[in-house]
Amino acid sequence: MEEESPVLLETRGRVGVVTLNRPRQMNALNDALMDALGAALRAFDADEGIGAIVITGNAKAFAAGADIAAMADWSYMDVVRSEFITRNWETIRSVRKPVIAAVAGFAMGGGCELALACDIIVAAESARFGLPEVKLAMLPGAGGTQRLPRAIGKAKAMEMCLAARTLDAAEADRHGLVSRVVPDEALLAESLALASRIAGFSLPALIAIKESVNRAFEGSLAEGIGFERRQLHARFASADAHEGMKAFLEKRAPAFSHR
Repeated sequence: MEEESPVLLETRGRVGVVTLNRPRQMNALNDALMDALGAALRAFDADEGIGAIVITGNAKAFAAGADIAAMADWSYMDVVRSEFITRNWETIRSVRKPVIAAVAGFAMGGGCELALACDIIVAAESARFGLPEVKLAMLPGAGGTQRLPRAIGKAKAMEMCLAARTLDAAEADRHGLVSRVVPDEALLAESLALASRIAGFSLPALIAIKESVNRAFEGSLAEGIGFERRQLHARFASADAHEGMKAFLEKRAPAFSHR
C-alpha cells in the first residue's frame, strides 16, 4: 500500500496552499514531512503564478511538534552529522513570498516554531500555542527561543519556554503572537481571503516589504532604516509602482504585471 504524501498541495488563484498531512500523528514534524514542506515552499516560491502561500493542518492540530518517536535514540553525533533542523526546517527562511500559517488546534513545540517562522499567523478559536520542550529536558531548537521573544516580549516568552505554559488563541492575540482570531469553521476561508488580497498586489513590492519588516528583527534601527530606504528607492525602477501611481491618479484599478 502506497504511503500517503506528508503534505497536500493545491492552488487557489494566486495562492498556494500546503496542508500538513500526518493526521494520525497530529502532524508531528518528521524528516519526510519537512523535506516535502520545503520542496513545496520552494516550488510555490518559484512559480510566477503564485503571490502568497498558506500553510495549514487539520482541525485537531496545525502540528503537535517534532516526531519524538523518531528522535528518542539519536546521539549528539547523529544530529550534528545529519544537520538536524538546519538541513530542512530552515527552508522557510529563504522563501521570499508572504507565508501565512492558518492554525487550528495544537501548535506545540516544532509546530509553534513553524508558525512563528511564517509571516502572518491566523488562529482559529481552538488554536493552542506552546513550547513544552523543557518537559523532555530539551529546549526549543527550531527558532523558538529567538522568534518568540521578538513576537511577544521576553517575560511571556520566558514563561512559555521555562514553565511550558500554553497560550490559547485569545491570549496569543492579546500578546501579538497572531494577526487575528477567527471561528474554526472560517479559518481556511479567512486565511485564503487574506492571502488572496496580499497576492493581488505587486509581487516585487510584497517581497521588498517582507524583507524590510524582517530586517527590523535582525539588525539595528539605523541599519533597518537604511535598508528600507534603499527598497523604497528601488520601487521607482518597478513597472508596477508606476502603474500603481498612474492608476491612483486616473481613479482606476491597477493592472499589475509583477515586474
